[in-house]
Formats: sequence, structure tokens, C-alpha cells
Amino acid sequence: GLALVGLPVFIGALGFTGAGIAAGSIAAKMMSAAAIANGGGVAAGSTVAVLQSIGAAGFSLGAKVGLTSVLGSAGAASG
Repeated sequence: GLALVGLPVFIGALGFTGAGIAAGSIAAKMMSAAAIANGGGVAAGSTVAVLQSIGAAGFSLGAKVGLTSVLGSAGAASG
């Protein structure tokens, strides 16, 4: 449960927000590096693109179900 709330908050703190990538943030530096490495654009499916998608809209239902399953199993195994 904490990861489902904590990860989007952490991603937002990096600068991946609902309004776009925050100027001067770590996200902006990542985007710049990705664009330079990719000839001027950020590739769909890249780390930067996925993090921005999460920052803008949160996790998809499928991602929430998958994370809940994985994290629940890990919690049970460690307990």
C-alpha cells in the first residue's frame, strides 16, 4: 500500500508532474539527456516517458494490480 502511494509522490518530487516536467528538476535533466542521446526527441517507452506518464496520471489499474500482487507476496514471504 505504501509503495502505491509513495512511488507517485517520489516521482512527483523528481519533477514528473501532472502539468509536465518541472523546469530545473532532476526530471528536466533526465529529459535533456534522453533527448540529446536520441537525436532530439524522447523515445516512447523510455524511462523518462514512463515516469512522466506516471507523474501525469498515476499508475494504471494494471500496474496497481501487479504491484499489489508482487508487494503482497514479498510482504508475506518476509513475514
